[in-house]
Amino acid sequence: MAKFLWLNWSGGGNLPPSLGVARVLRERGHEVAFAGRPEMVPRVKTAGFRAIEVTEAYRQLAGYPQGSHLTRMACYLTSPAVEAQLQSIVAAEDPQAVLIDGMFPAALLHARDFARPSAVFVHTFVFRQLDMWRRIFATFSDMRQKAGYSPLPGLDELWRPRDRLVSTSLAAFDAAPEPGWSNVVHAGPVLEDEKFAVPTLLPWGEADETPLVLISFSTGFEQRDVGKVQRALDALAGEPLHLVATTGGIVAPNEVAAPANAVVLNYAAHDPILERASLVVGHGGHGTAMRAMRHGVPMVVIPGLAGDQPYVAAAIEEWGAGLALAADADAATIREAARRVLADPAFRTNARRRAAMLAGGDGAARAAMEAEALLAAGGRGWAPAAA
Repeated sequence: MAKFLWLNWSGGGNLPPSLGVARVLRERGHEVAFAGRPEMVPRVKTAGFRAIEVTEAYRQLAGYPQGSHLTRMACYLTSPAVEAQLQSIVAAEDPQAVLIDGMFPAALLHARDFARPSAVFVHTFVFRQLDMWRRIFATFSDMRQKAGYSPLPGLDELWRPRDRLVSTSLAAFDAAPEPGWSNVVHAGPVLEDEKFAVPTLLPWGEADETPLVLISFSTGFEQRDVGKVQRALDALAGEPLHLVATTGGIVAPNEVAAPANAVVLNYAAHDPILERASLVVGHGGHGTAMRAMRHGVPMVVIPGLAGDQPYVAAAIEEWGAGLALAADADAATIREAARRVLADPAFRTNARRRAAMLAGGDGAARAAMEAEALLAAGGRGWAPAAA
């Protein structure tokens, strides 16, 4: 049995797949603990893993540029106080390997100092949006400098030296690799439900043939947008459709006005809904998009604030499996796009082609194998884990 320590960014699309990989590692007899911001702790404990709170997460918040949705995120992910605490946590835990979220510069900065094998986990595409990743890290570095601290190294310096970079996406869905990125392996999507996302009885029976639409936006607090949920509901209110909107706990169901053809829920397991669904209206989160594709359900994508979401939206449109709209799309635009996707069977056909490409894959198992192979290599080299 080995001990893994996961230095975590608990963004809406980051924690669930991390928990999925950890679940497989635990099933194989390993121990996995997560260290992260206070918001992470209850979610990790609910999943049955040990959670170590980074109590210094926001101690230096006042120094960071204020007024941006990135302010709290940048403080947690880059501040020297967090750097120092993470080093203490790694020393105290003494794991055999460290798994680091790709969005976590404060951890990546000291990966070499941890003196043990380390892997970066990226829970979306890598190469489709590599320049975007570089811009995000440059933005974080700028915010950190404005807070009075030293600049961050560039993305390439933080990601490429790690023993592995594990993408929980499918290689066939990503762009071609850039030269010099031989440490990247695509494990495939990890579509893990958190414990509070349970199957929910819908008010429409299985025999009801009215098309069903799932409306689902981000579960990350930084992306809370009551207006976007309301616009999607308003867009489809008068249509001959059943609507299920899940708000992920960041928008209360009573904050929106649900039309007569809709139910609004905090949480629900999406797989049972997608088995019946004809369309997903979502934000372009990689996990939601891959889950829709796995079920062969086309999408209307309205990107949120996360940097990868426009790229996911563009991929869905490129594949002919849906339509991408502007982030501020109004109700009329959403309605027109939904009508078009529902009326044209080519969108469903193309989504089903993606489903065939995803069939039989187990991203969580493959990613866990990569973590185990990391141990076997001892951090001295890299080769893909045997399938």
